[in-house]
Amino acid sequence: QVQVLESGGGLVQPGGSLRLSCAASGRTFSILSMAWFRRAPGKEREFVSGIVGSGYISNYAASVKGRFSISRDNAKNTVYLQMNSLKPEDTAVYYCAGGRRAVPGSTEKEYDYWGQGTQVTVSS
Repeated sequence: QVQVLESGGGLVQPGGSLRLSCAASGRTFSILSMAWFRRAPGKEREFVSGIVGSGYISNYAASVKGRFSISRDNAKNTVYLQMNSLKPEDTAVYYCAGGRRAVPGSTEKEYDYWGQGTQVTVSS
């Protein structure tokens, strides 16, 4: 079994920054890829960013590219999402996911383990 736990959400003003963390525990050796998804109010969950290994392979949704940065500490089984220049449209519940495939896929079906989510609200 693998457990995934997000932290770091909160309320931030437009233009501000937040860093989300996601810690995996259990049979973590099976996790090759990790990713962040988000669900905004009234919308479907969407891909934000994914990473494989120590970060040599990563990808981003077009809406966050250049503002968000994903990184991974394999020794701690933790992945981070640094979010800068936040906009009101970034408001969502952010979910961390772990997958057994060695590709940073952008669809939900490519991930096997999911956290409960952490709320990010961007508002003045």
